[in-house]
Amino acid sequence: MVVGSANLDIVVPVPHHPVTGETILGGDHRQIPGGKGSNQAIASARLGRSTGFIGRIGDDPSGEVLRGALVDAGVDVAGLLVSADRPSGLALISVDGSGDNAIVVSPGANAAVVPADVADSAMLKNAAVVLLQLETPMPAVIAAAETANGTVILNPAPAPEAALPTELLAAVDVVVPNEIELAMLAGVSVESLDTEDGVAAAAASLGTDVVVTLGARGAMVVQNGSVTVVPAPVITPVDTTAAGDSFCAALADGLLRGSLTEAATWAVRVGAATTLRPGASSSLPTPEEVERLLR
Repeated sequence: MVVGSANLDIVVPVPHHPVTGETILGGDHRQIPGGKGSNQAIASARLGRSTGFIGRIGDDPSGEVLRGALVDAGVDVAGLLVSADRPSGLALISVDGSGDNAIVVSPGANAAVVPADVADSAMLKNAAVVLLQLETPMPAVIAAAETANGTVILNPAPAPEAALPTELLAAVDVVVPNEIELAMLAGVSVESLDTEDGVAAAAASLGTDVVVTLGARGAMVVQNGSVTVVPAPVITPVDTTAAGDSFCAALADGLLRGSLTEAATWAVRVGAATTLRPGASSSLPTPEEVERLLR
């Protein structure tokens, strides 16, 4: 089960990301179903897992597009609710020539997800793995983690402005931050994470199993005082949008088959394959496509 956000992504290729006060001309825009929650659910389904989604959309054309994308991927949308008084979530994404992105999210109906949306979900209670992010309100995230009986994976994105609530960390089994998110969670500077020792120390301070995504360097697994670095394949990325989401879905998939390190190794490959095609949900690969793209 995935509890989280669904956004319509408006993606614009740019020569570089604008700075404050700068206007630049980009290429033709594309409208693509996205949102961290929806991306993770679709990625999980494409990896062959029976997957359900809990979240909210608006009563608008964008919401129907988002629902359709989930249904087309084979995701159970019984938990996808409609907020008549809020628009569907929207993300404005610029992608530069190196494949790096900058994103502004307008939450819309995602901000209306409440604990009652998850508290009575039989699918959530019965799920082997539950994926959570922070694009929906914290009370709903905490309620989902506490309701779940399976393994709970938290992707703390967007980066929180303060430490995670203790009750959330107590209900989470694995935290999956990138370096910026890890720095904010651990209360350290990003510069202090320039070394593997710095990353490992910050991750260990969270008091739970942590898998840190390191972009082109792969990932680091910090578990029970042990640190394992998982290198990434050498590739030339096209678009890094949704790579972190497919990583989380693949980590969940891998945990149903093996250890956390084995799951992270699979997740690194899936995340890398995702960057080789443009778009969010449109770039999420099947296991066969992962092997073909990384051949």
